[in-house]
Amino acid sequence: MDRNELIEQNLRLVHACARRFRDKGVEYDDLYAAGCLGLTKAADRFDRSRGFRFSTYAVPVILGEIRQLFRSGGSVKVSRSLQELSLRAREVCERYRACHESEITVAELARQLGVDSAGAVLALNALRAPLSLSGDDEGEAIEVPVPSPEDVLTDRLALRQVIDSLAEEDRSLIILRYFRRLTQQQTASTLGTSQVQVSRREKKILLRMRGMLC
Repeated sequence: MDRNELIEQNLRLVHACARRFRDKGVEYDDLYAAGCLGLTKAADRFDRSRGFRFSTYAVPVILGEIRQLFRSGGSVKVSRSLQELSLRAREVCERYRACHESEITVAELARQLGVDSAGAVLALNALRAPLSLSGDDEGEAIEVPVPSPEDVLTDRLALRQVIDSLAEEDRSLIILRYFRRLTQQQTASTLGTSQVQVSRREKKILLRMRGMLC
């Protein structure tokens, strides 16, 4: 699978990650644009030889770009060239919809624009107006919460990435305690240490993991 295919097939991860930051003061389109940038970086840097699934590697990178958005002031600066590309993308989408009575795929849009899949996605979202759900055009927008299993997926992938990054002994302790559900005493017996040492190490590991996930 090449870079463009990785990006196209994992755009759902960007939506899932972006939804985690809704209603925190940044427009959803900006969240999505930052997430797309993270997905592109993940596709460029992904090393299959390390044995990770792409989604496992990509989620922390996507989340990192979205968090960077908050640190940089909460907006994605759109260059003039991207604005122009976005206008072209809209024209292509409208023309395709009129001719085929269906929505254009990311791959086809990228081909017609002469850019890669990531560029096509960014173009589509660069000038998109925020979407709201309301009873009428002039009524006040109503937030409609829609639970998504993808939110659970991103949490699990991010957690897995953090666990995989732990030292072997720390990883074993977390797996015994929270996946095999052993008590601290049982874990101590398995690891050949004391319950007190397990308790101390566990607290330190959990603090470090929380810092990596926040």
